[in-house]
Amino acid sequence: MQQGFINKVSVLKLQEITEINILKQILFSFTKATGLRAFIVDSQGELLVKPDDKEEYCEFCHLVRATQNGVFKCKRSYTRAGIEASKYGKPYIFRCHAGLIVWAAPLLVDEDFLGAIVCGQVLMWEPEDFFWEEIEDMTRGLGLEVKLLIDYAKKLEVLSAQRVQAAADLLFLVANHVTKTGMITLKQRRAISEQQAKLGEEIRARKILEEAFKKIDNLSVRGYSLEKEQELVCQVRKGDKSAAYRVLNEILAEILQRYSGDTKEVKARILQLLVIISRAPVEGGVVLKTLLPLNLQYVEEFTQLDTIEDLCHWIVHVTQGFIDSMEEGKDVRNSQVVQKAGYFIRSNYRKKITVEDVAKAVFLSPCHISKIFKQELDCTIIEFLTKVRIEEAKKLLHDPKYSVIQVADDLGFKDPGYFTKVFKKHEGITPSQYRENAL
Repeated sequence: MQQGFINKVSVLKLQEITEINILKQILFSFTKATGLRAFIVDSQGELLVKPDDKEEYCEFCHLVRATQNGVFKCKRSYTRAGIEASKYGKPYIFRCHAGLIVWAAPLLVDEDFLGAIVCGQVLMWEPEDFFWEEIEDMTRGLGLEVKLLIDYAKKLEVLSAQRVQAAADLLFLVANHVTKTGMITLKQRRAISEQQAKLGEEIRARKILEEAFKKIDNLSVRGYSLEKEQELVCQVRKGDKSAAYRVLNEILAEILQRYSGDTKEVKARILQLLVIISRAPVEGGVVLKTLLPLNLQYVEEFTQLDTIEDLCHWIVHVTQGFIDSMEEGKDVRNSQVVQKAGYFIRSNYRKKITVEDVAKAVFLSPCHISKIFKQELDCTIIEFLTKVRIEEAKKLLHDPKYSVIQVADDLGFKDPGYFTKVFKKHEGITPSQYRENAL
């Protein structure tokens, strides 16, 4: 039994995931609302937090804890109660080693036991003679004055089962909230540390490289290049998080190296990065109106940041936010791009146009526009261009004043034979046969 709960005790400390002052405020509010004593113990049953305005122990408990053995038994009771509660996923109501009613709400992180919120030191029934005998029997061996212990016990509040259960449930909800929000904070701190480690590696690598350059031609330290800036915008626009984070870390490393220790200057450079990165969604087709609330939110967050570590972590979060905004409007933008490309093709089908021409018209790479076109229309750009030309050819073939050769030339087919081959492939008959059927 002992080995079992030792294995569940986490090496993580409660102080690492939440602020003690916040815990004190929670206990203070709970005590004010209920009149009950509540305090927090760590995974070893040691008192960690108590409200400032009330003694954590009643007179009965103070007397029990006057001996070293009494303190040891109290700690063991709290630890075991917290672990029992964690097993069943609900508050654990029990009689302590000295006979009082106590309950515990476990503080868990990924099923690891950090401690517990403990409350109670009450009775759940009006005591009778046998109860005093139980108290005497349960505290035997502690060397206490039994009469004084019973006198203190008679002063304890008697609570109904419903009230005990309600107080226990409330503390259980509080415990869950504390650990969940605490873990979010811990993960953010760890993410900041990881990013700082990566930036440190990048800065060290750059220093080595720059020292080598200085030895060769005494080059001076430079800021990040325009090419890096453009590459970052491009990767954000493409939605490539991994590549965007890589370029961003390179830029941050250069900023921190050049303005080391100058928080004000670093903050100014980070603000410039915000403006630069915010261009990517606009260039990628995201509606400006949908970006305004996001930009406003980021500007408000920026004003609250004071440390270089927080600024660097925040700009990564911002980059992710803009990439996500690109992904959310992807379907709409793809549809808009295809519409623009289709309009360009219909307006220029008489000319000799290429995939590169269409890509330039919609400000995308040939590869990217080809991919979007295939996804949206299930055909290639050249196949779409051919369909447009064939439809226009059918219209012209209804007019007898145009010969097949003239129709082919008008639509950009310089070789009438090739025009006939393409037309037959699409319509199943030659242009001449189509004309005969139409007239």
